Amino acid sequence: MKILVTGAAGFIGSKIAFLLAGRGDEVVGIDNINDYYDVRLKAGRLRELGFDVDDAEKVAWHTPLQSAIFSGLRFIRMGIEDKESLDALFDAERFDKVVNLAAQAGVRYSITNPYAYLTSNLVGFLNILECCRHHPVSHLLYASSSSVYGMNSKAPFSEDDKVDCPVSLYAASKKSNELMAHSYSKLYGIPATGLRYFTVYGPWGRPDMAPMLFANAISKGEPINVFNHGDMIRDFTFIDDIAEGTIQCLDQPPVAEQCPNGVPARVYNIGCSHPVKLLDFIHEIETALGKEAKMVMKPMQPGDVYMTNADTTRLETEIGYKPHVRLHEGIGKFIEWYQSEKNPLC
Repeated sequence: MKILVTGAAGFIGSKIAFLLAGRGDEVVGIDNINDYYDVRLKAGRLRELGFDVDDAEKVAWHTPLQSAIFSGLRFIRMGIEDKESLDALFDAERFDKVVNLAAQAGVRYSITNPYAYLTSNLVGFLNILECCRHHPVSHLLYASSSSVYGMNSKAPFSEDDKVDCPVSLYAASKKSNELMAHSYSKLYGIPATGLRYFTVYGPWGRPDMAPMLFANAISKGEPINVFNHGDMIRDFTFIDDIAEGTIQCLDQPPVAEQCPNGVPARVYNIGCSHPVKLLDFIHEIETALGKEAKMVMKPMQPGDVYMTNADTTRLETEIGYKPHVRLHEGIGKFIEWYQSEKNPLC
């Protein structure tokens, strides 16, 4: 099976590329290695995949790199916004399946940098859909987000809930991806699965997200900002569960006859289904580090939501997904990595 993984230098993408290559799939990973966050982390992830990368910013564009660990794994620096190069890649490689994780991430960043989301999350995703249309694949799996639930107050969040009240442009772009994918599934018969990822954490996580921000500040004795005065709930999900669940979905493309209106398109929540209070999450990090946090209570930030809580019943029933890593274990693994020599930011 030949699989394209976009966003392969990212948190989730690098883990999925590792698992797919490890089981024997032929994998081509692409990433534009942008500087939204510290590229040393992206270089470290690529090294974990077996690529000889010292400085991620110096990786040559459009030049394939071969993994020293996996014979079937290659990496190419390329962005999904580059329609011409992406189309040439699809034409040359003839992919069987596509995992699209490339996107401009970050809820708060979308408040100050809205055009980045238009380029990557809408134009870039359209390029992926067009390539899947003209170079047919057996399955397109793409990243959506729990942020699409926006102002939804019903818990837990179900795929049947209305998602027409986003509170950030990032959320709106992810809901747009779901609509775009559905239309291409209807028009061109492309089997497509969207995964609404709930808060993901673990080794190699993004430095702009709470786990890394908290661990960094607490370990240095610096204050941490706790929004909504700590009155927030998150469905934190460990990276291993997310990656394994994603691959389970990739292996089971939607079948038109089993989908609403005969359109081979599905959307699933993927989370832990055991949401925790933000202050309890901070306490787990304190315990693992052996240091007390200095908390600065702040009001709710624009674009944030009070709660995320995944109902994963559909994913469990139809795909067989079952998360295994509870918070205490996951935080322990995360802090072990954070304090190790593998963490390029320490």
